[in-house]
Amino acid sequence: MATILRNFNEETALVQVYDYEEQVNDLTREAFGTDFTWGIAMAAFQNEGAWDKDGKGESIWDRFTHKRGKIKDRSNAEVATDFYHRFEEDIQHTKALGFNTFRFSISWSRILPNGIGQINRAGLEFYHQLVDKCHEYGLEPWVTLYHWDLPQALEDMGGWTNREIIDWFSEYCEIVTEEFAHKVKYWMVLNEPAGFTGLGYMTGYHAPGRMGMSNFLPAVHHTAMCQAEGGRIIRKNIPEAIIGTTFSFSHVEAHRPHKHADVAAAKRIDALMNRLFLEPALGLGYPVEELPFLKTMVKKYVHEGDMERLAFDLDFIGVQNYFKIVAKNAWWMPYINATEVKPHKRQVTNLTELGWEISPDGMYETLKQVGAYPQVKQIVVTENGVAFEDHLTEDGRVHDLKRTQFYHHYLLNVLKAKREGVKVNGYLAWTLTDNFEWTEGFKPRFGLIHVDFKTQKRTLKDSALWFQGLLRR
Repeated sequence: MATILRNFNEETALVQVYDYEEQVNDLTREAFGTDFTWGIAMAAFQNEGAWDKDGKGESIWDRFTHKRGKIKDRSNAEVATDFYHRFEEDIQHTKALGFNTFRFSISWSRILPNGIGQINRAGLEFYHQLVDKCHEYGLEPWVTLYHWDLPQALEDMGGWTNREIIDWFSEYCEIVTEEFAHKVKYWMVLNEPAGFTGLGYMTGYHAPGRMGMSNFLPAVHHTAMCQAEGGRIIRKNIPEAIIGTTFSFSHVEAHRPHKHADVAAAKRIDALMNRLFLEPALGLGYPVEELPFLKTMVKKYVHEGDMERLAFDLDFIGVQNYFKIVAKNAWWMPYINATEVKPHKRQVTNLTELGWEISPDGMYETLKQVGAYPQVKQIVVTENGVAFEDHLTEDGRVHDLKRTQFYHHYLLNVLKAKREGVKVNGYLAWTLTDNFEWTEGFKPRFGLIHVDFKTQKRTLKDSALWFQGLLRR
């Protein structure tokens, strides 16, 4: 711990990073309140490595990344950031930076190598060690039950398109929540269901690489069912648990606000990307009016009693915001008759390395939209971050001013929403260390800490020092 803390004894670094004054006095830890949660978020597959160690089974992402042509830089996550062996070091960094919460996900295939059936005690022991270290360093562990890494054995039986996954997921939830009931209070059921169903079962861009509406529609409904059923299992096994689930949200604007067709197109994209999984959880059903193709899903895959079972009384909604979307009418686009107008076509230059538009006001608008639902008790920003091309200097530093500015302006908009009465009570940065960014491989760097993927050496970026300054102010 002492060696890590010595890295922060560079007061000049904070001055170098924080060289602008816009509303600086507003952005203090005190301004958010004493009960505001500050943390980092990470995912098992993107960090753990040890993909086949100690009894772990194969996941869909293990299989997907070993296929030629799926990952842009031809890499895989067999080692990733070696979090499986280095988790204590990363927990130490999290504590030293001033955060109070450590969000991570549990790998389903590390607990149940075949997805169901025989339990891998070595997998459970790893997470016991991780949770215990969080407590030892004064961090609250927040556990995500599913962050995209379905056991391949279950995908071989249909994965999320097979209705039996409701039982498979229930079995997994029962095991994990019973095991950690006395150690973990904060739980998230799923991570971004719109992401893993749309990219994994509609476009094929993500694992398991399946495409088409015949895969997407059953995956959507079964995922929404698991979202609620997982919540009920947590509540049964841990009555005092604080339960949420996380959703990807993007503020959607019409390209031409004066054109009715573009306004309607924006509403359809909003329904698909933002409301598809949130509203069923809130007891409002699927947004069928804006997305008529969902009627096919309801007819083919919704059983008697399902609509009532879709709802669960969540303690908080996890909002994950990275960019906004500008939409226009597109008669040629199947099912939604809408398309995104990409930032470069709008001459937008304020972009991340991945080409996403930086839009702090989009965070504000998103929080206002989610907070307007009377069923929402509380909001936590469970992911927000940015990828830029980072470089180590000759003196072993990473000067990432643009990332620091990103966090500064996004947090100002979180604070603005909070001051206007939105019940947002936490912010988790994505992410602690550079990691494996799904199909993008290792090139995009989202971390507050730079990782040399050959040596696994961690180096604090200036943005990490900035956060430490904020959280200690």
